Amino acid sequence: MGVALITPFKSDFSVDYQALERLVEFQVTAGADFLAVLCTTAETPTLTLEERQKVRMVVTEVVRGRVPIVLGCGGNNTMAIVEELKTGDWTGVDAVLSVVPYYNKPSQEGLYHHFMAIANASPVPVILYNVPGRVGVNMTAATTLRLANDNENIIAIKEASGNFDQIDDIIKNKPARFNVLSGDDGITFPLITLGATGVISVIGNAFPKEFSRMVRLARAGEYDTARDIHHRFKELFSLLFVDGNPAGVKAMLNSMGFCENVLRLPLVPTRITTFEKIQDIVRRLPY
Repeated sequence: MGVALITPFKSDFSVDYQALERLVEFQVTAGADFLAVLCTTAETPTLTLEERQKVRMVVTEVVRGRVPIVLGCGGNNTMAIVEELKTGDWTGVDAVLSVVPYYNKPSQEGLYHHFMAIANASPVPVILYNVPGRVGVNMTAATTLRLANDNENIIAIKEASGNFDQIDDIIKNKPARFNVLSGDDGITFPLITLGATGVISVIGNAFPKEFSRMVRLARAGEYDTARDIHHRFKELFSLLFVDGNPAGVKAMLNSMGFCENVLRLPLVPTRITTFEKIQDIVRRLPY
C-alpha cells in the first residue's frame, strides 16, 4: 500500500510543513509500504516550484530511506518532462508516477510515444497513471501492455479507470515483472483478488495501518478477513470523493487532529453535511 500524500495548509493557505512532518512519520511508522509525493492528492498544480522542492525535501528527510518514495512527474508537455528528468536531481527518489497527458487528448499512439520518451529519459523506474476521469482520455489495455512489454524501465501502472474488464486484461496479459496498482480505494480488494499488486491510496493518509493490513491479507489469500476490513471502510470510500479529492481526506485528517481543513482554490473543503458524516464514521470505526 502506497499513500498518495496530501499537502497540509495553514489557515492562511501557506504550506504547513510541521503538519507534513507529523503526517509522514505517522505513515511510515504505521505501515505504509511507500509514499507517493506531489501527485494529484497533494494539490500539486497549486504549489509553487519552491514549495514543491521543499515538500520533497521535508518528506525525504523524515523518511530517511525507511520506505521508497514515488514522486509525481507528469504533464502534457512531453519535451518539458523529458528535460526535467534528464537535468533534475533525483536523489532519494525511487520511482516517478507519470499521469496520462491532460487537455491535449492524445491518441493511443501519442500516449505510447509520450511514455516511451519519459521512460527512456528517466534515471529511475516509471509508474504509469491512467485516470480518464481527470485527464479526459483513457489509456487502453493494449497501449499499457505495449508499453510494459517494450520498456523495462516502465514497472507498473496505477489504474484508476474503474473499468474491471480493462484492468483484468492488463493483469492477465502483462509481463511478470510489471505490477498493477489500484488507483481507487473502494475497488482495491476485488482487484487484488484478480491479481493486482496493491494500491496507491487516499484513505491510507488517515488509516495506513488498517488499510495496508487489508492489502497484505488479500495478497496472502486471506480473503474473509480482508473483506471484513474492506466493508468497514465502505461508507468512507464514497464520502471521500463526493465533494472531490482531497477534500474528503483532508476533512478526515482534520477530524483526527492532523491538519487544518484547508484546500487551495480552485478546490474548497467538503460541505458541512459531508464533514459531519465523516466525523461520525471516524468515531465509530474500531481503530
